[in-house]
Amino acid sequence: MFDQDRVNSRHGGGGLQSSDQANLDRRERLRKLALETVDLNKDPYFMKNHLGTYECKLCLTLHNTEGNYLAHTQGKRHQQNLARRAFKDARDAPILPVPAKYVEKRHAIKIGRPGYKVTKSRDAASGQRALLFEVDYPEADATVQPRHRFMSAYEQRVEPPDKNYQYLLFACEPYETIGFKVPNDAVDKGEARFFTNWDGAGRKFTLSLQFADEDLRKAQGPPGAGGKHRADLRYDMKY
Repeated sequence: MFDQDRVNSRHGGGGLQSSDQANLDRRERLRKLALETVDLNKDPYFMKNHLGTYECKLCLTLHNTEGNYLAHTQGKRHQQNLARRAFKDARDAPILPVPAKYVEKRHAIKIGRPGYKVTKSRDAASGQRALLFEVDYPEADATVQPRHRFMSAYEQRVEPPDKNYQYLLFACEPYETIGFKVPNDAVDKGEARFFTNWDGAGRKFTLSLQFADEDLRKAQGPPGAGGKHRADLRYDMKY
C-alpha cells in the first residue's frame, strides 16, 4: 500500500497511518482470524435477516458484516449477557434425580451342593431342643466367610407356605445355597445357646442353636423346683 500522498509523508516513503485507519486494519485482521476459528453456523444467537444484515438475538443488536458481529461477541456487553443467560438457565433448570449407580452382578460358577450333617439333641441342663449344623466347603477359599440367615416360609417359592415352619439358609461361593426347614419357634440367643464357627483349615462351617421353649420352662417351674415334669414332655421333632 503506497502512502506517499498522505499528509506529512515523504516523497517515495510510507506515510503516517491515522488512528482510524489503524483501527480499521486491526478489525479486518481480527475478522479474518475469527472467521478461520469460529463457525457462525453453530452460534445460537447469530441470525441473518431479510435485509442482508446480521443480528445478535441475545443483545438485540444489528451488524453490517460478519466481522462486525464477531467483534461484538468479544465485547463487554455480549459477555455480560452470556453470563446472565447462563445464570438464568441454571436457576430455572429442573433438579433431576441422580441416577443410581449400576453394580454389575457377579456370575460365579456353581460347583454343586456342599456336604452337611444335622444333629438333633436336647440341652442337658434346660431340656431345650437343640440343632447342630455342620456344612463342609472343601473347595471354598479359606478367607471367605460363609453366611447364614433365617427366611420366612412366605419368602420362599419352592413349597406352599406353612406358618409353622421357617428356613435356615447357608451360602458360600462357589457352592449352591442350601436351606433347612426348621420349626418356626423363637431361637434362644442367650450366652452359649447360639453360636457359629468357620474352620478355615478344615473348610467346615458350624452353627449351633437352641429354641426358646417357653412351655418347657413353665412346666419345669422356677429354678430349683426339680425336673419331675421333664419326663412327661414330648416334642414333635420334625425338621
